[in-house]
Amino acid sequence: SPDESAPKQGQEETVENFWLELLYIGAMSLGLAFGIRTLIAEARYIPSESMLPTLEVDDRLIIEKVGYRFREPQRGDIVVFNPTDTIKERQPDLKDALIKRIVGVPGDTIKLREGVVCINDQVMTEYYIHEELVSPNDEHYSWGPKVIPSDSYLVLGDNRRNSYDGVFWGLLPKDKIIGRAAVRIWPPARMGKVDSENPIFELAEDGTVADGSVCSQ
Repeated sequence: SPDESAPKQGQEETVENFWLELLYIGAMSLGLAFGIRTLIAEARYIPSESMLPTLEVDDRLIIEKVGYRFREPQRGDIVVFNPTDTIKERQPDLKDALIKRIVGVPGDTIKLREGVVCINDQVMTEYYIHEELVSPNDEHYSWGPKVIPSDSYLVLGDNRRNSYDGVFWGLLPKDKIIGRAAVRIWPPARMGKVDSENPIFELAEDGTVADGSVCSQ
């Protein structure tokens, strides 16, 4: 009878509404996740030793993508970026993004001598670098001088002995930068903010910036 079928019809409508609502929530969640990853932040992991000791293999990071819409990338920032055209030509199978530290910014006259970074003939002290990870006599670390143009950066790995970086393939265009490493979320023992370690210039005894003899070479 009509009275007996009414509850059954109501149950079917409830089940149908449940699945429609679940589908809607799923679609919204996927859209939100995609929007966050595309516009705001995304997770990345470290696959190599090129950023030792700052970042270790299998570290998980959050890369923030908003900051560079309001300010220029700074010296000392650790950035994730897409391969440049030169990298693609030399390593066509390389599809993954790379991570390095910004060492040279627009306007710098920069060179490397005996593993030391010289900017405008002044020694740049990188206290985040371990000496055993630098090869002063490596031919690749006598590089430049080069004037960095606008919207370009020199990026290097902290592990200078084991990093495929700007010394090999040149400058990084700004439009290749995905974002800045902001937070380490794994492993738990080292969770926390990833600071942009701003390098300092070596000072003479009178407090002025020292001209290192190595930079005069």
